[in-house]
Amino acid sequence: MNILQILPELNVGGVETGTLDLAKYLVRAGHKAIVVSAGGDLVRELESSGAVHYQLSVNKKSLFTMIKTVPLVAQVIKKEQIDIVHARSRVPAWIAYFACRKTRCVFITTCHGYYSKHIFSYVMGWAKRVIVLSNVIARHMIEDFSVAHERIRLIPRSVDLERFKYLSPDKKRKKEFNVGMIARMTPIKGHLHFIKAMARASRTIPQLKIWIIGDAPSSRQGYKEQIQVLVKRLGLWHNTQFLGTQRDIPAILAHLDLLVVPTTTQEAFGRVIIEAQAAGVPVIATKVGGIVDIIEEGKTGLLVSPEDHTAIAEATIKIFKDPALARRLSESALEKVKEKYNLELMFKSTLGVYKDALENFKILIIKFSSLGDIILSTNAIKAIREKFPLPHYKISLLVSDECKEVLLGCPYIDELLVCDFKNKDKGLKGLLGLGAILRKKYFDKVVDLQNNQRSHLLSRLSLALERYGYDKKFGFLLNYRIKDKKPIIDPLTHQFRILKMLGIEFDRINLELWPALGDQNYIEELFSSEWVSKNQRFVGINISASRKWLTKNWPLSYITRLCEELSRLDMRVIITGSEKDLDDANILISSLKSAKPINACGKTTVNQLAALIKRCSAYISPDSAPLHIAAAVGTPFIGLFGPTDPRRHIAPVKNCIVIKKDLSCSPCYKPKCKSKKCMQMISHQEVLEALDKLLAK
Repeated sequence: MNILQILPELNVGGVETGTLDLAKYLVRAGHKAIVVSAGGDLVRELESSGAVHYQLSVNKKSLFTMIKTVPLVAQVIKKEQIDIVHARSRVPAWIAYFACRKTRCVFITTCHGYYSKHIFSYVMGWAKRVIVLSNVIARHMIEDFSVAHERIRLIPRSVDLERFKYLSPDKKRKKEFNVGMIARMTPIKGHLHFIKAMARASRTIPQLKIWIIGDAPSSRQGYKEQIQVLVKRLGLWHNTQFLGTQRDIPAILAHLDLLVVPTTTQEAFGRVIIEAQAAGVPVIATKVGGIVDIIEEGKTGLLVSPEDHTAIAEATIKIFKDPALARRLSESALEKVKEKYNLELMFKSTLGVYKDALENFKILIIKFSSLGDIILSTNAIKAIREKFPLPHYKISLLVSDECKEVLLGCPYIDELLVCDFKNKDKGLKGLLGLGAILRKKYFDKVVDLQNNQRSHLLSRLSLALERYGYDKKFGFLLNYRIKDKKPIIDPLTHQFRILKMLGIEFDRINLELWPALGDQNYIEELFSSEWVSKNQRFVGINISASRKWLTKNWPLSYITRLCEELSRLDMRVIITGSEKDLDDANILISSLKSAKPINACGKTTVNQLAALIKRCSAYISPDSAPLHIAAAVGTPFIGLFGPTDPRRHIAPVKNCIVIKKDLSCSPCYKPKCKSKKCMQMISHQEVLEALDKLLAK
């Protein structure tokens, strides 16, 4: 793998050391390690290990500089053929994010801090995988930045046990009792509370020596002076050493009897704690952030409340007076460090995250409606699953609430996402909210089988790197698109033109539906109540196509005649339709003389209707969803077409007959018509003859 890490600078610090250690490991493991930073003291050591460094201005919080740096980082990604970009701080993360969008490279972040809930911090949660150092940071990213739990990876910082050699507190203890604090000089690190605590402790520990390791950044020189003034005012100047920034932390720890970490705010982890524990130094720390993951109170260290200098002083005195306690704490802490915070474990875990991000993908299929079109999409859905199998590909499908039932049993999707454009997802606000949900799930590919303005917009709002569909209105929002050709093609071929961009060929017709056993039993009970024998042949007739598309409906009087003819041929009829069709069904049944059809209008769900149609010897319907259900369950059917073109709307299956009259005005695609001549010209006798041919096959 070719891995690029990006961070502000390569100077001394926990993030910088971790970056350097990981780069060395990647090189040793045979991978290419690239680091982009603004430079620093660790660059020479990095390059001597075999890693490559690019010095760019990725440390400046200047919008102009950040925008200017994006193409430069993108050039590095292309030149080095980078597989993963791993950002370790917010400014570099913004630059890396847009560089990755530009190059379609995998983007990963590590959250090294407890970030304020500010727009500037959100980019840390926009990665395919978000590495956190502690459970506290994980909860913070999930709750405050809406990062999906499935994208979070917990990898604590680690310590090099070869560098930090364990030395028992017993062997270190001399006349002087050395208490140290290792941290940058910033207010959140709690230096002032530490000094006050040491002043109190010094009354009991006469040979107390205070070591302050770390310096203040240029913007915090005033804070450094404030610390020094406090040290002098409390009479600790001769007891205190300001050692500044130190590279050789193991040497410092080898002389410390106690480390205090008095952080006042949420700490992401606290690398210095595990370094001290590896070196045998007992630790007192505040109960904040990731520190509580590391220290088990009274077992691997002592915990105190933040900003409580009295508690720090008392804990310090406790350690001083009880060498046995110091030894027990250090021994228990060492065992935990060896088990959970060793360098090799961190490296392997990070490498595992990289492999996971490169090998596992999420695909979103968008198909809201209509019911018939969704049934026709099952061929494409299965083909997508066959091309992108488990376990490395997870497929989600976005469907409308009114059509979700048909896909509940689909074995080719891993997650069904339901939208409701009539209620909760209504309007622009609802659409943006739905887009936010899709972004949170972090899809790698979107296959838009709906192909309208709304679906194209949602494809773009998902921020998926690859978005496939037809180049219609708003088609510019897709980055893999094709023109909708003018020649008339069947709906399956039409869908597979999109899938061809994914390397999927249309090689067979394979529509499917998945009625459950309960649906089948329901239909058997319905038939039993109507005295239908298992050997009896019966024909299903869909009484109506749509209340909105009245032009699609076959005249009720024609259905009446057909029912009478079928009765004379000893064929039972079952009438299907929705609850809205009940009045027409009752009129039909009351007008029949000899035929005794079964009225199933409004009595079935979609999957129950599929089980019903599967039991039919044949099925007759105008252009509507039940026609496609028949095709999916393998029941021979007759399609009655008038205002629409069957070449565009019917699956090219073999066991069907389409009846359509060629009129100068057809297909008109008009839902209303005064004459409805195209459907009235289809006689019941013509349908009967077609049925005879179909059953003869």
